[in-house]
Amino acid sequence: MFDRQKADHAVDFINCLKHTKGRWRGVPFELLPWQDRIIRDVFGTVKDNGYRQYNTAYVEIPKKNGKSELAAGVALYMTCGDGEWGAEVYGCASDRQQASIVFDVAVDMVDQCPALKKRMKPVMSVKRLVYKPTNSFYQVLSAEAYTKHGLNVHAVIFDELHAQPNRELFDVMTKGSGDARTQPLFFLITTAGTDRNSVCFEQHQKAEDIIAGRKIDPSFYPVIYGASDDADWSSEKVWYEANPSLGHTIDIEKVKNAYLSAKDNPAEENIFRQLRLNQWVKQSTRWMQMEKWDDCAFPVDERELIGRECYGGLDLSSSIDITAFVLVFPPRDDVEKYAILPYFWIPEENMNLRVRRDHVPYDVWEKQGCLMTTEGNVIHYGFIENFIDELGKKFHIREIAFDRWGAVQMVQNLEGLGFTVVPFGQGFKDMSPPSKELMKLTLEKKLAHGGHPVLRWMMDNIFVRTDPAGNIKPDKEKSTEKIDGAVATVMALDRAIRNEGNNGGSVYDDRGILVF
Repeated sequence: MFDRQKADHAVDFINCLKHTKGRWRGVPFELLPWQDRIIRDVFGTVKDNGYRQYNTAYVEIPKKNGKSELAAGVALYMTCGDGEWGAEVYGCASDRQQASIVFDVAVDMVDQCPALKKRMKPVMSVKRLVYKPTNSFYQVLSAEAYTKHGLNVHAVIFDELHAQPNRELFDVMTKGSGDARTQPLFFLITTAGTDRNSVCFEQHQKAEDIIAGRKIDPSFYPVIYGASDDADWSSEKVWYEANPSLGHTIDIEKVKNAYLSAKDNPAEENIFRQLRLNQWVKQSTRWMQMEKWDDCAFPVDERELIGRECYGGLDLSSSIDITAFVLVFPPRDDVEKYAILPYFWIPEENMNLRVRRDHVPYDVWEKQGCLMTTEGNVIHYGFIENFIDELGKKFHIREIAFDRWGAVQMVQNLEGLGFTVVPFGQGFKDMSPPSKELMKLTLEKKLAHGGHPVLRWMMDNIFVRTDPAGNIKPDKEKSTEKIDGAVATVMALDRAIRNEGNNGGSVYDDRGILVF
């Protein structure tokens, strides 16, 4: 239900404020159409009892579109215009400096409004604005303050949610903190980020799902302005669609100049896409085309592979890291695909620490059965050896390739169990042919990997290094996230291809090595 009076009240309050920056300073804050729609929807949509329907608003938009001013306007309205006695309004961000940006805008807005200036007292030492008539306040918090429990929240303004180092502050501020209030509001405002395992991307996905009708949450209000991943980033039409304030608070010439600079310098392309077009990009260009990889998510049924010939790739990494073992089943005819079965292990004791540190959902994957844990705080190699031994009873594992710099003892133990273990170099000579073959099979949809989430994450993390001859290999130094499963897949695929036809021959012998 829509209450026009409540919507008008919020809009009128914010329109009485004034801009604070540059040539706009002192100009009345007349909400742009996109801002007006958000304020009216959030504050005017009510339930049967008259209270606001939406308790969370997620607004994702490129830089320079007026996010900070809008957030400051909402913060001030919730502090002194919402009719809440003793309202506690918090401005949150990744650090105190970022959290202060919206607060400083709010202070400047108060300073330019005689009615508010008379009634509001800034306490700059603690970044607090006190509204004396209702004993309410607007206070800055940062991620370092996530231990603050027991807050009686009326509103939270999260600025640049994508920059949150972890989800702890978000959880503290949004889970139960507003239960004592009749209509709390969590106003999340951000540009796109780069970390797809963050709390911001989680909210982004939820917003997309609600917009697309895949999910229903009547308390969540989603707004996303940005270009789709496959949009033409050079098109002015796309720029205007992604930036609703273009031509108002943003000069088209500045966007053009930023584009020209990004076009001439590939290193700036992702920055332009992220900040100007609001696209969730990786920090650097990855090797694997993930939409093509996702096209190969054909189902893989372990039971149907029992007794089949296969080849293993083992990447032990370090004792405290992820260990990956991947089986590749070569096709027996022209119809079948290369089937991939991956297995992963991490130490049980430090899993929760790694979830918080790496922003990676190892705990979720473990519950899904996509990742296993071994007892203790280091990888239990004996457990993995026994697991591989059991796999050898189900499948015909002809060879296991391993990094020759890996754990010698495990290799000896696997040989003792009857496996043929083959050392595999990590240089260009050994890694380039199967890496290129993996890309070729992916593009041709001749792989089946079942959409395994851990393997997908690792494939998305791959950077490659190229030598002067055009050979490539996964670059573990540049690949800051884990790629162990991808490396194990490449090694297993190599052995499968080299032994194609059961006669020791290789597709490399017949066709030569691919050159891209």
